[in-house]
Amino acid sequence: MGLWTRMKRSMRALFGGIIEKTEDPELILQQTIRDMRDRVPELNNSVAQVMATEKLLAKNKERLETQVVDLDSKIRASVKMGRDDIATAYIGQLQQAQLDLQKTGQQLEHANAASKQALKARDNYVLQMQRRTAEAMQLINQSKQAKLQEQLAQTMESFQLGDDASTFNEMRDKIDRRAAAAEAKMQLGAANVDTQMQDIEREALDMQLQDKLLAYKRDMGLLGAGAEAPTPQALPAEGETTATTGGHNGTGGSHTS
Repeated sequence: MGLWTRMKRSMRALFGGIIEKTEDPELILQQTIRDMRDRVPELNNSVAQVMATEKLLAKNKERLETQVVDLDSKIRASVKMGRDDIATAYIGQLQQAQLDLQKTGQQLEHANAASKQALKARDNYVLQMQRRTAEAMQLINQSKQAKLQEQLAQTMESFQLGDDASTFNEMRDKIDRRAAAAEAKMQLGAANVDTQMQDIEREALDMQLQDKLLAYKRDMGLLGAGAEAPTPQALPAEGETTATTGGHNGTGGSHTS
């Protein structure tokens, strides 16, 4: 392979890649839609010219038909007046008018067919343009969606999710450990206080029960002279045990006396 051939191939590959990168599908589709719409006035102009030709031929036909009728009348009048020379001249004009009328009629038929075909072609083109426009708009929307997805993918890649995820996990573990340790300390502190309070309450209850038991034994005379007297905190409640005790003490006093 020659050097020049390789250079041409390289240049085609280089510029072809550049052109491909610069070819934005959205812009190309939008330009295509504009081009199709720009052709509609030109197409309408062509159809109008065909229809104008048809109308012109129709008017010529009407004029020739009128001329044929008029020449026929003139020929009849010349013959009636005995002017064969004038009648002959009118006959020549009549033959030419009839020939022109025949040709114009044929041209008009072709013009009618051409006008119908032009209108049909114009309508088909407009219909195709509408379909192509709708299809192009769908493709443009898909292209925009693809661009958004590409941008999102690039953004996600720039986040470096792997490193961030490990950082989040590490910080989450540290926070969880600190929260667990603080909660454990709070539970331990609350447990110590609750335990001490429960011990005090149980001790106080036992002391009250023992004091009441001694009071009952004293009232019943079951305690000896050297029995331990109840502490002031363990005295029976006022209105119940005190009254009972007072009655027994009175009895004991009277017995002594």
